[in-house]
Amino acid sequence: MKQYEPAPSEPERDQNPDTPFYPHPTGGWGSVRSVLRQLGTATASPAVLDTLWHQNKPRGHMCTSCAWAKPASPHVVEFCENGAKATIWDHTRDRCGPAFFAKHTVTELRDWRDHDLEMQGRLTHPMRYDAASDHYVETSWDEAFAAIGTKLKVLDPKSTVFYASGRASLETSYLWALFARLYGHNNLPDSSNMCHETTSVALKQKIGSPVGTCVLEDFETCDLLLFFGQNTGANSPRFLHTLQQARRRGCKVITFNPVRERGLIEFINPQNPAQMLTGSSTQISDIYLQVKPGGDIAAIAGIAKHLFALEDETGSVLDAQFLTEHTSGRSEYEAWLRGLDWDAIEASSGLSSADLMQVAKIYAASERVIGVFGMGLTQHVGGAQSIGMLVNLLLMRGNMGRPGAGICPVRGHSNVQGQRTVGISEKPDLVPLDILARQFGFEPPREEGMTSVDAAQGVLDGSVKAFLSLGGNFARAIPDQGRTDPAWSQLELNVQVATKLNRSHVLVGDGAWLLPCLVRGEEDRQANVPQAVSLEDSLSHIHGSIGRRKPASDSLRSEPAIIAGLATATLPENPKVRWHQWVSDYGQIRELIADTYPELFQDYNDRMFQPGGFYKGNPVRDRTWKTASGKAEFTTPDSLSALGTKPGGGVYTLMTLRSNDQFNTTIYGYRDRLRGLDTDRMIVLMSPAEITAAGLREGQQVALVSAHDDGHSRRLGGLRLIAYDLPMGCVAAYYPESNVLVPLELYDTASKTPAFKGAPVRLEIDSEALPNEP
Repeated sequence: MKQYEPAPSEPERDQNPDTPFYPHPTGGWGSVRSVLRQLGTATASPAVLDTLWHQNKPRGHMCTSCAWAKPASPHVVEFCENGAKATIWDHTRDRCGPAFFAKHTVTELRDWRDHDLEMQGRLTHPMRYDAASDHYVETSWDEAFAAIGTKLKVLDPKSTVFYASGRASLETSYLWALFARLYGHNNLPDSSNMCHETTSVALKQKIGSPVGTCVLEDFETCDLLLFFGQNTGANSPRFLHTLQQARRRGCKVITFNPVRERGLIEFINPQNPAQMLTGSSTQISDIYLQVKPGGDIAAIAGIAKHLFALEDETGSVLDAQFLTEHTSGRSEYEAWLRGLDWDAIEASSGLSSADLMQVAKIYAASERVIGVFGMGLTQHVGGAQSIGMLVNLLLMRGNMGRPGAGICPVRGHSNVQGQRTVGISEKPDLVPLDILARQFGFEPPREEGMTSVDAAQGVLDGSVKAFLSLGGNFARAIPDQGRTDPAWSQLELNVQVATKLNRSHVLVGDGAWLLPCLVRGEEDRQANVPQAVSLEDSLSHIHGSIGRRKPASDSLRSEPAIIAGLATATLPENPKVRWHQWVSDYGQIRELIADTYPELFQDYNDRMFQPGGFYKGNPVRDRTWKTASGKAEFTTPDSLSALGTKPGGGVYTLMTLRSNDQFNTTIYGYRDRLRGLDTDRMIVLMSPAEITAAGLREGQQVALVSAHDDGHSRRLGGLRLIAYDLPMGCVAAYYPESNVLVPLELYDTASKTPAFKGAPVRLEIDSEALPNEP
């Protein structure tokens, strides 16, 4: 294996040894112990081990956690630490049924922690909220469907929202979107609105495809991977196998991230006996640069500026033929870059010209380059512009539309990308409405619907009267919870399809219903025949999934069956719409999907269990650009920073973080092992130098206060200050607790993705907590 010399020791490159960090590689015995601990605390059924054994394998159970690709030739064990936690969490033996709700009022439950709500176990019966007693009470499925349908019939469809969590399968998502449009609206926000909607909008504009261009085989031949704002170790750990294999054959990895995340530093493969016994790890990143939050635009601009200088010297750095034949807008971009001042680039990025020159030289010497990114790019006011800059960088050397090269957004939830593919979208121009009209004999609504931000604003201002949630924890996932939380109880109808109790289920008023469903790992029998579902991974491959575990309760229904019950109770009869027939055989739903999207889902039922999944294709791989110009577009950003408000004068940039013991809003525990933090979640991280400059001290009780000037007060107190290795000008706190500090109107200007990684805050001593200080 090729050896790499460590980079010189510099503050933006190396771990500060005086702050907390995890002194071990990602993976290894730490991951093994973490999974065993979860098995012990979640009271999982012993049968979960069989589910894990078949997880992410052909004809097995596809993980409900992240959306990373499933290889055609799986490893002996094809699940990661986080995937195991999600599966164990789903298959707990604890139950949250009518007896629990009889014991606890909803008002009482509002004071419980998120972790404690979900720890009560699986929901077992349909429940109706009774405002008079302040309890959820048991109901029947027939009563629930009839009452919900009756209410929907009298509401204006435009005043209702049908939200979808990224966990729902392709079959479920297709029916949910069809139900919404038959009912009369496109208010179909989903969890991508809060994470990678920026990606869908930016890539569609720049290269003509809303998704990444890479497949797994590209990682077998690339010789450089550029990572921007993606935490592989915590969010997509199975990706580490791919990175380890790439490193072993000599591929270089360069990472840009404000936080030093262990998954992109070193890794021990738990399936490698030699590594486990010797403790010998694989170095992942050759260079790790702690860019300032929102500073990726400036960092990429610096790399590109150096590339133009190298081109001037050698005449052989840029791919001239590709640029001429396949791109538009280069001259404006180049003029902007050449006019940039290095002081401005360094100030915005927090990185030196020398750092960026080193990266530029490595990039110029690399033949096949993949750009990988996550929410560190997408969740900013200028998120789409950050993605545009990464596209620009890849285009400069023709790293699009050829093997071993491309752009790779790493999506979060297991089918969040696939939902968009089959019609979960508030944008009618992304859905084949004319085909749907012919298929089902109706006129689909053509007005643009609500995003997640729009829906939250509608709940806040009262224009949204009904909210139907297909999974998820929307009320806890959105920004500005301090303002929105009281508004949920004013809805006329609130329907939550769920597996476990969460915060969204207790912020309710009269007209709330809790409908429990199967998890993906449970056997789904319809008409006494086992069914399968399918999903789309981050690399656009479709996989079948079969659940085999006994359901947590005989009263549970599948998500497609629940949708059919709701739709039948709500909509007028239509001879072309046969809900119960479709639900009796999910293969019929897949045939409908194939009829609506024939280019993507040809021979769907025959191919869904193809090892490695079947690829739905991407025109960019053939260098076909479905853009306004017919070419890939260079774009020029408005600013060197993706932030809406730059730090300074006592204002810091807040980055919200997920811990190693967390998936989205689900909190598995209170250890953030991979960051060296073993504490509660009410903490704020800050650079030691920044703490000193602010006249504070580590361990002090502080509050974060929003610095967004819109007349609304936003404050989160009771936080303990922890010195951590971060760039100057920023602080970090946990999501979703710190969401109260992110204003609803602070979002990516192109997509309305909330700016969870770039909210302006001030920090003050928490006077309310002073008596408890040591």
